[in-house]
Amino acid sequence: MRANCWWLVGVGFSAVPTAFGAGLPATRQGLEEIVVSVQRMQLVGLVRSASEGLVLSDQLENRPILRPGELLEVVPGLVVTQHSGDGKANQYFLRGFNLDHGTDFATSVDGIPVNLPTNAHGQGYTDLNFLIPELVDTISYRKGTYYAEEGNFSAAGAAHIAYRSRLDAPFALLAAGENGYYRTVLGASPQLGPGNLLVAGEYFHNDGPWREPQGYRKLGGLLKYTVAGDGQGFSVAAMGYDGEWDSTDQVPLRAVVAGELDRFGNVDPTTGGETHRYSVSGEGWWQVGDGRLSATAYGVDYALDLISNFTYAIDTVNGDQFEQFEQRQYYGGTLGYEMPAPVFGRKGTLNTGLQIRYDDIQPVALYLTKERVRHATVREDDVEQMSYGLYASHDVVWADWFRTVVGLRFDEFHFDVASSLPENSGDADDSIVSPKLTMVFGPWAKTEYFVNVGRGFHSNDARGTTITVDPTDGITPAEPVDPLVKALGYEVGLRTAIIPQLQLATSLWYLELDSELLFVGDGGATEPSRASEREGLEIGVFYTPFDWVIVDADLAWTRARYTESDPAGDRIPNAVESVASLGMSINRDDDWFGGARVRYFGPAPLIEDNSARSNSTLVVNLEAGYHVTPSFSVVATVFNVLDADDNDITYYYESQLRSESAPVADYHFHPVEPRTVRVAATLKF
Repeated sequence: MRANCWWLVGVGFSAVPTAFGAGLPATRQGLEEIVVSVQRMQLVGLVRSASEGLVLSDQLENRPILRPGELLEVVPGLVVTQHSGDGKANQYFLRGFNLDHGTDFATSVDGIPVNLPTNAHGQGYTDLNFLIPELVDTISYRKGTYYAEEGNFSAAGAAHIAYRSRLDAPFALLAAGENGYYRTVLGASPQLGPGNLLVAGEYFHNDGPWREPQGYRKLGGLLKYTVAGDGQGFSVAAMGYDGEWDSTDQVPLRAVVAGELDRFGNVDPTTGGETHRYSVSGEGWWQVGDGRLSATAYGVDYALDLISNFTYAIDTVNGDQFEQFEQRQYYGGTLGYEMPAPVFGRKGTLNTGLQIRYDDIQPVALYLTKERVRHATVREDDVEQMSYGLYASHDVVWADWFRTVVGLRFDEFHFDVASSLPENSGDADDSIVSPKLTMVFGPWAKTEYFVNVGRGFHSNDARGTTITVDPTDGITPAEPVDPLVKALGYEVGLRTAIIPQLQLATSLWYLELDSELLFVGDGGATEPSRASEREGLEIGVFYTPFDWVIVDADLAWTRARYTESDPAGDRIPNAVESVASLGMSINRDDDWFGGARVRYFGPAPLIEDNSARSNSTLVVNLEAGYHVTPSFSVVATVFNVLDADDNDITYYYESQLRSESAPVADYHFHPVEPRTVRVAATLKF
């Protein structure tokens, strides 16, 4: 691939049809034979919407990130924050969704789904702390419900992260910074037989700015062996991650205003957690007949032990601390086949596939604790969840200016719950059919136009599908929920390269969701909610004024409302209404390099009647580096350059401090970390 062309993929353009056609993560091998010219638009026929794209490692290298999960902010309009200790999964916001920790955004790494159904803390929990950013090769993303290959948790969109198969050279990275931050990464990819063995490891420690140091420690590693060539190949991989931390949860505004608590302080200093994630996986691809067969398989061992306290002391005797605990193994795979399928002499491609996943969770539990010691069990469940999905999509080029993609997906789910409360034990089944349609018009004047419609869904927590009594008292009746929640989305958009050196993508979208229902891990029960609708406008710009400068900008506006009448109001709490980002990446021939990011997300309603709202947040990050020699470089990164006293997230609910006699409705927030400086040195051998 020509070095002066890679930037074209930055705002919704893909150069890897098989990555999007078969639903598997893109790899660098798929790019080698593609030539894209700055002067000619040769991406026609490779994407299905204006909000689809692929980001290469070149764009990630000079991107300052505070946490690994922030890599997902390459998805235009997506915001990644944190409301507790850094070892916990991030909060994600996209298209008017407070995705909590991943409910409506599907994520995978090297073909392994990361979202965890029936998780101890949140449905679709997506913890990306195991990522080693230096190893990421590509991130392919698509927003909306229009893709047959995307199943559970993809109502708002999906992202597939692919690790490298080899390194340019072995390397060692050493980094240090304020607040007890230090990090070491080692990596190499020697030739081994007919393939490459990628070996990498990471050790990380960070106390953060918190008055109670979080002492976040993580240890991670990757082994990956890849053999590729002549249209076929395979890879096998093993990943491991362990993390533990003490956390500072969100704090009540009233205590900070009164001077009783520092912004970076805490009410309960004994909260925190630990987790691990170990996986083995394999993928292969072969030419079979006129088509391409691809397959992935994986097995994951995962555990989470999370201690939290968000309301402090409503229980005046023991306090409100609780523990969410789970141990699970999950297994699955994907089998896909892509083949030519012309219609009436018109060029066409048929993609079909089968996806299977089985989760064995023993147990998933909620306990009441005091200073991390259990004193009561709210519920303790053993859960088995099985799902499989069949999909097919047919892409036909009817004319030079018109193309369609018709897709259909079928999903079947089975839930089996054995609860500590026998009344909440049982099993449930559900299935859903999801049709998809895309129409692509053009190009005219280097501009393509897209019309998309499709159905998607997310699954509800298995425990909610069999619940009959509230586990907090074991008496109050509770209604089981529908296992699968339908989403229906529409989108029109365009992408253009009519202006030299500038690429633009814009889309106008609408999404209906049957229910905002979620299982609330903090209470062990299902929180009822209503049907909703979201609509918005997104604009993405990618500009290269010089061959050593890349500028990207994204704007997103969203309107989110409940559609069923209720005296409480029609606003959806934490539905961020506006998001903007501006970034620059510099790679000069004189050995200087660097990057800058400005991220803004606007106010959001915190309760249904809109009487309580969060403030906007603006964060500026800078990075500058220098290649001292071809094999040795240093880089300095400054996070929150303006030292803004903004918040990563804000909630509005009732809590009670030890000094108070009754619960008080108040704002609770987790602050953006203050200005922080980190320095790293990398040596290549």
